[in-house]
Amino acid sequence: MNLVESLLHALKDHGARQIFGIPGDFALPYFRIIEQSQILPLYTLSHEPGVGFAADASARAHLGLGVAAVTYGAGALNMVNAVAAAYAEKSPLVVLSGGPGKGEARSGLLLHHQAKTLDSQFQMFREITCDQVKLDDAARAPADIARVLAKCLRNSEPVYIEIPRDMVNLPCAPVLREAPRAADQDALEACVDEILARLAQAQSPVLMAGVEVRRYDLEEKVALLARRLGLPVVTSFMGRGLLAEHDAPLFGTYMGVAGLPEVTQLVEGSDGLFLLGEIVCDTNFAVSETKIDLRKTIQALDGRVTLGYHVYPDLPLADLVDGLLRRVPGPDKPLAVRRPVYPRGMTADAAGITPTDIATAVNDLMATHGKMPIASDMGDCLFTAMEIEHTALVAPGYYATMGYGVPAGLGLQAATGQRPLILVGDGAFQMTGWELGNCRRYGWDPIVLLFNNASWEMLRTFQPESSFNDLGHWGFAEMAAGMGGDGVRVGTRAELKAALDRAMATRGRFQLIEVTIPRGVLSDTLQRFVAGVKRLSAVK
Repeated sequence: MNLVESLLHALKDHGARQIFGIPGDFALPYFRIIEQSQILPLYTLSHEPGVGFAADASARAHLGLGVAAVTYGAGALNMVNAVAAAYAEKSPLVVLSGGPGKGEARSGLLLHHQAKTLDSQFQMFREITCDQVKLDDAARAPADIARVLAKCLRNSEPVYIEIPRDMVNLPCAPVLREAPRAADQDALEACVDEILARLAQAQSPVLMAGVEVRRYDLEEKVALLARRLGLPVVTSFMGRGLLAEHDAPLFGTYMGVAGLPEVTQLVEGSDGLFLLGEIVCDTNFAVSETKIDLRKTIQALDGRVTLGYHVYPDLPLADLVDGLLRRVPGPDKPLAVRRPVYPRGMTADAAGITPTDIATAVNDLMATHGKMPIASDMGDCLFTAMEIEHTALVAPGYYATMGYGVPAGLGLQAATGQRPLILVGDGAFQMTGWELGNCRRYGWDPIVLLFNNASWEMLRTFQPESSFNDLGHWGFAEMAAGMGGDGVRVGTRAELKAALDRAMATRGRFQLIEVTIPRGVLSDTLQRFVAGVKRLSAVK
């Protein structure tokens, strides 16, 4: 077994299902082994940001490692933004980069793709990954690979592996998985005692499920825990899509001033808010109607539990949930759940289309054909997703990068085999929408709803006087055929319904529905968000 084969087997053993990549000269030797060994399937895309986003989404979707493979310098550095997004949102992404051979490094020459020094790339990735290794010693490589992959899964954060191109064929031993770290049982029991006591004393406890619940495959257990405790459950904006397939007492998504008033009151009026795997960021909490005193919450995140000023370090989320379940046996406590009512029954007439009409049409579609997983980009398309029936969702809810939606949808279909619905704005589509041209090679057939208002409309809501937000109409629908799909432009609700019905009935080719929306027309949710942010800013 050579070094790259050992690495590929280790990736598969740690939960990777496929590799997304773009080759380059420093990466060609290890790409040859990926292709010839067939240990993991390889999907090549068109631009490195799309590779990173697709691999990130695959990790989120199938609860394993996502793998992005690129070349040195021009490839890896082109993917920095996507890796930063995965780091911010705690996605277990493995970055594989080719690198100069050990002999080249000693040549004394500057090498093409080199930035400042040969190690500049390695140093840059230190900032956006939780561990890094250069596989320049075949004898040490198995232990290095085991350490890095274990940390990727344990932290649910990206890692970086650089492969010098003259090392790929050297003999290498198999990688043995690191033994899982055991939590301190005394600390765990004390922590469980304190959490249960806090929840018992609270008059209105609430559990907010965050992204780590998904990353560590805990949705079923958390749903069971909530039922046993009789706790109402909400997700944050960033955690939307959690518990969609599980029997949890889910009241909706907390969005502060932009959300449903009953959910906002439930969360902000709680005297026992349990933040389980929730990233405490501005996206989730800066738009609170009533400022939440986070010092009075229970926070379990990043392998530690914080209760006010009391911190329990080194307590993994999975161990905490298991510990709570052991102490809270059934039966479930009855709880009347007031689930959100999403818009249904769009009138298929000649009226123009609003984003809320799109949400209504999608709800009608899924009521007939069943739920579909959604990959959403940033912008009003993501706020519109909040008006769609609760279903699996991948989106850059915290990092808020544009360009995520289309490649994420491809990664989602590759990882799960499910046909996704992609929500994307015209600005983001200009960045990465062209990755749809790869669908034909791999048999992917997502349905793409392209919100086209010829504008960076979400930016315009905060700075309406700036003309640089104007984008113009590019004619995306006509481009679909050349990329191997079907495209249609719709401007009325009747046309939208007909296009969605045709898209559902057509398999094997991506379906692009370009929805023309007048400038200034926003989803109901984004209107509330903008109004709330402006009101809160005025108060400050």
